[in-house]
Order: sequence, then structure tokens, then C-alpha cells
Amino acid sequence: MSRLLYFDCFSGISGDMVLGAMLDAGLPFESLKNALGSLAVSGYDVQAKRVVRAGVSATKFVVDEQVPAGGHPHRHLSGIFKLVDQSALSPSGKDRAKGLFQRLAQAESEIHAMPIEKVHLHEVGALDSIIDIVGAVHALEWCGADRIVSSPLNVGGGTVKSAHGTIPVPAPATVKLLGDAPIYSGEVQKELVTPTGALIVSSYATSFGPVPAMSVEHVGYGAGDNDFPESPNVLRVMIGRESPPEGGHYQEKVVSGFSRTDQRVVVVECEIDDMNPQIFGVVMEKLYAAGALEVFYIPVQMKKNRPGTLLTVIAAPALRGAMSEIIFSETTTIGLRYSEVERDCLVREHADVETAVGRVRMKLAWRDGRLVNAVPEFDDCAKLAAEQKLPVKEVQALAIKAWGQKS
Repeated sequence: MSRLLYFDCFSGISGDMVLGAMLDAGLPFESLKNALGSLAVSGYDVQAKRVVRAGVSATKFVVDEQVPAGGHPHRHLSGIFKLVDQSALSPSGKDRAKGLFQRLAQAESEIHAMPIEKVHLHEVGALDSIIDIVGAVHALEWCGADRIVSSPLNVGGGTVKSAHGTIPVPAPATVKLLGDAPIYSGEVQKELVTPTGALIVSSYATSFGPVPAMSVEHVGYGAGDNDFPESPNVLRVMIGRESPPEGGHYQEKVVSGFSRTDQRVVVVECEIDDMNPQIFGVVMEKLYAAGALEVFYIPVQMKKNRPGTLLTVIAAPALRGAMSEIIFSETTTIGLRYSEVERDCLVREHADVETAVGRVRMKLAWRDGRLVNAVPEFDDCAKLAAEQKLPVKEVQALAIKAWGQKS
């Protein structure tokens, strides 16, 4: 069965709440510190404190920073990228973190009508917010969830002070980053979803709605700064195995217009005929690291009868700006096409099967409660084939036979 993480945002979400919740759910504090320890920036310390919010015990993640007399520095994107490169994240984690900051800078660029390279990342360019985002990338990589789902988001209300003055809640950057994610305002008239929280949840969650059918293995509560008497100011995360409901089969369910299998995505396309072909691999890696769902290339014949390559990227609509920035930065194209479409996906899960040569994961796909696909995981088959000195196709056949006998 696939591993699932659920963000329960009944009191909003922020970067420090994500880290607090993940620590509360079992993320080793030393593992997090190791990932952050080589940011090559002095003057800060991180702590995890036990607090209570409206009667609920939670973990508060705190960055103790020595703020210069002039306040937090307003970093450009290039400076943040250097900090990310000096972190101890995995290579894919570094690319993912850069993709998050790239998306944030793109949102700020559109809001303030200025070139992306001139954007100052104010509050989110502060060291504590950089640590929150880099730490969240590490935490979610550590969790190893195959799918991340979020509840609708309580954004709060009222106004909040920012570097640009007093602005309404949710802040413009928060609205931009959340895209078409479902939001609402409850009794608390404070900012509950920060730009950092909006960035994380909208980049990682593939769908929004109620808790899916799952077996919960770990629960964590991450505390916010305030203690509201009317409700706990915490983010709850639930981590476990996605499981079929009673009867053994999945049923697709639509709540408030959001389906577990029906998704709206953006398609970004362009043709390229004047680029070193070695670069295509780099572009694909960066697009996937930034959250693309699919990236593929098709040979095409272009004007003047020149051979070229059609690049197609499929991503969540909220990631359109980040995908575009990567394509413009890394390729030679000078124009892109966009279209938003609906896609229908089968509900997926993994199940192990024992063969004569070892264990193989089977990729299962369901529709309307009916199993329509069962395919051996190729990497597992290739590994066993190398160990046993067998052709890969023989291991695949053994896995399919074992699954047939099991089911």
C-alpha cells in the first residue's frame, strides 16, 4: 500500500508549524539539524519546544536568530540559492528547495510587476523562513510519502502588517501561491496561512479534501505562535498507509468539487531546434525537482524543414510560473504555450509479493472499486535480476505469476 501524509489545516499552516508537526510525528531533531547545519550562516540556533495550544500538546519549532541592527536582510533569489547549495540537503532536495523559492519569487514578481531578478524576498527572505522551507523539504523527503493530501485551508481574517504596509488576510502572495486550493475564513481573525505555509502545501499536496481512507501510523501537532482560546492553533499531520475501505476496494469520492482522481492541470509546451541535446536531461531533472507531474519530449519537424523537439510539461496550475521560469532559464526557447485541462487518474497503491527470487512491489491501479492494472515495479525486478543473474523479463514473469496466485 502507498504511504500517505495528510495536512489537517483547520488552524492554517506555516513553515514552522510544518516542521513542528513533522518533529512531533517522529522526524529526528538531529536529522533536521544536520540538514540545516551547513547553511554557512552564523548567528542562529534551532529548538523544538513542548507547548500547549488550547489544551492540545504540540511541538513548537523555533529559530533563535541574532537579527542585525538594520533588521532582516532582504535577499534576492540568487543569494538564497547560494544558501541552499551550502545546505546538507540531498541533490534532489536542493533542486526542490530552489524550485520552491523560484515559485515564490515568481509570485512576488507578478504581484509587484517587476523582473524576477530584482525581487526582494522580504519576510520569506529572512533566515528563519529560509530554514523553514529548507527544513520542510528535508522533513517531507524523510517521510517518504507517495502521496500528500491536504484539507481545505482556514486562512483566518483581518489584516496583517508586512514590508509593504498593512494588507488584508490572506496576503496577496498567499492567495497567489494557493491558486485554486479550497480556502475559508473561520472565527479567528488573524493570519493563519503564511506565504511560506501556502508555498509548501500547494507545492506538495496533489489534492484537497477530507481524510482519505488510511491506516494512521504517526500523528504530529505543530504549534503556531498564538494561543487562541476558541481553538487549538496547531497544524496536524497524519502519516500512514493508504488503505481501501471495508470491502477491500477503493471508491472514488468527490467532496466540494475535489476528487481523488480528477485533477485540473496546466500543460506547458514549446518547440526547440537550436539547443545542445545534452541540456535536455538537465531540464527534465529540474522540472521534476520543482514539482512537475510529467515531462516528455517528442521529435517534431519545424519550419524551414528543421528537426526539433517538442517539450511538454504537465503540472499543478499553481506551478505554472515555476515551470515557465525553469524552461526560459535552462533552454533556448523564446515562447511558451499554456492550456489548463482536466485529467482523470486511477487510484494507485503498492503491494508486496514474494517470488522465488525475492520480494517485488506491485503497482496496483483501481477504478470504481475495480482493480484494472497490476504491474511489477521495474526497479525491483532489475535489482533482483542483477543479483540472481537472470533476465529482467523472467523476474517480471515470476512477479506476475506470484501476484496471480496471491489474488
